[in-house]
Amino acid sequence: MSVIDVRAFSHHYGPIQAVDGVTFQVEPGEMFGLVGPDGAGKTTMVRAIAGLIQPAGGTVRLWDTGWEQDRVGLKARIGYLSQRFSLYGDLTVSENVDFFAAVFGVEDYRQRKAELLEWTGLAPFTGRLADRLSGGMKQKLALVCSLIHTPDLLLLDEPTAGVDPVSRREFWRILSELRRSGLTLLVTTPYLDEAERCTRVGFMDGGRLLRCDNPARVRAEAGRRVVEIMTDAPRDAAAYLRTRPDVSHLGLFGARVAFEYPPDQNIDALVEALRGRAIPVTGARRVMPSLEHLFIGMMTDRGQESGVRGQ
Repeated sequence: MSVIDVRAFSHHYGPIQAVDGVTFQVEPGEMFGLVGPDGAGKTTMVRAIAGLIQPAGGTVRLWDTGWEQDRVGLKARIGYLSQRFSLYGDLTVSENVDFFAAVFGVEDYRQRKAELLEWTGLAPFTGRLADRLSGGMKQKLALVCSLIHTPDLLLLDEPTAGVDPVSRREFWRILSELRRSGLTLLVTTPYLDEAERCTRVGFMDGGRLLRCDNPARVRAEAGRRVVEIMTDAPRDAAAYLRTRPDVSHLGLFGARVAFEYPPDQNIDALVEALRGRAIPVTGARRVMPSLEHLFIGMMTDRGQESGVRGQ
């Protein structure tokens, strides 16, 4: 039985279609990632799974149960960490945990509270006001509060947005440990490097799910068709490469230009063509594609299909 079963889910805010016909399932023990840019529909999807909004179309079921069937029972089984810090800044770390334990009706929680605070590194700061915590520590406190009632499913909406890189790594280490303990997690993120840590990823753009798969499988299918050019003039290089019919799914990554190029084609000739146009090239190689590059390709394909449909 799937923990999350989303079927043809749609939702809109007035004339804006936030999510359009999304279908996916999350199995027990997975860390499932929803990845996409701002406005892709990730937050709307998480809010629907958490039972906070009703679908305009389709269904959302948890453990084969709809929110309309057993709201109280489902609420007790999920933890939800929202995009914005939603704890009480004028309460201490300890008082925030006590408050959420009371909200969830947890009575004998003192040992679990102590274990969670120790595990997240917050034990030395129990008397500090939440408003005086760093961004990373606030997210850890929010995580402790969402876990105090021992949920079976944890929903996290962009939990590391605005958090420094060191805290990001630490937070994802904690999430990985939670998954290994058997907890099922669904996390949204705009960061493709974080998606690499998930067991499966759903790539979203414009309210639609472009693909849902294991990150390693997505990269392997692209093989070594991706070429990476290093240059001091990446925009000039990109402008020329886009004119070539043998180049597709091009993306700019700082001083690198990455694109798909037939594996039987010699990249030396491509380099010479660039240099012949006074575009300096400091390096060229075939690489295993990153999820970032592949996602750009998916969005490019979607844009081209939309253009065809609109004609």
